[in-house]
Amino acid sequence: MNTSDRLITSAQNPKIKRLLALQQKSAERRQSGLFVVEGRRELEHCLQAGFTVDTVFYCPSVLQEQAGDASSVLAALPAGTRLFEVSRDIYEKIAYRGSTEGVVAEVVARSLTLGDLQLTDSPLIIVLERVEKPGNLGAVLRSADAARAEGVVICDPLTDLYNPNLIRSSIGAIFTVPCVACSSEECIRFLQDRHIQILTAQLQDSRLYYDTDMRGPTAIVMGTESTGLTDVWRQAATAHIRIPMLGRLDSLNVSVSAAILLFEAVRQRQTAG
Repeated sequence: MNTSDRLITSAQNPKIKRLLALQQKSAERRQSGLFVVEGRRELEHCLQAGFTVDTVFYCPSVLQEQAGDASSVLAALPAGTRLFEVSRDIYEKIAYRGSTEGVVAEVVARSLTLGDLQLTDSPLIIVLERVEKPGNLGAVLRSADAARAEGVVICDPLTDLYNPNLIRSSIGAIFTVPCVACSSEECIRFLQDRHIQILTAQLQDSRLYYDTDMRGPTAIVMGTESTGLTDVWRQAATAHIRIPMLGRLDSLNVSVSAAILLFEAVRQRQTAG
């Protein structure tokens, strides 16, 4: 049976203050080991992935308006989940975006390592080096989920994996795709030890991506739009690949580039199969 408390109507309530701190401060997320998930769809993906939900704040009127059957959302929560009803005013303060279906949860964080990745004989992995915009990372995760990539590795991350903007932009893909943070050196050793080819996306000394065989074990490696990849990745690469740029600009958004390259790998594998 889930536990419930009285209605929370004050923004000065310590529980609301902690929730807001978790949303706004990565240090608070690291220290507490908790992060925030909004919305029924995201929360369902989170539960299906085996995450532990610590606390749920809900607004019955918003749940009814946006989710239809409010009881089904709460009934799906594991026994022992702490439930707190909040007023509409408080919900509007804690909701990071408008249409979150009246539910905001605090979830126990967990950290995967490279060794936790469950790889097939011919894995497809996306690696991002020093990409700092949470929205870009979330969009890459969505593409990785759609392409059924077996993992996303964030090397030398400049944002934490449980940033609310990342979770929001991934629409739950942060829970459906194994995501690991590590150093570039660790990732390179991991890929080389498993004979996974390293394809670095770069303009210099590269060949067109569709002329590159991606049917075997493959890691597609991408850097920031402003500076690209560091030399450690360029030197470790099996091959350098590029997307043809026919206009005046010389780069695409990293999430767009990742989608193009991932689905070229999917195309090749489906054609071969």
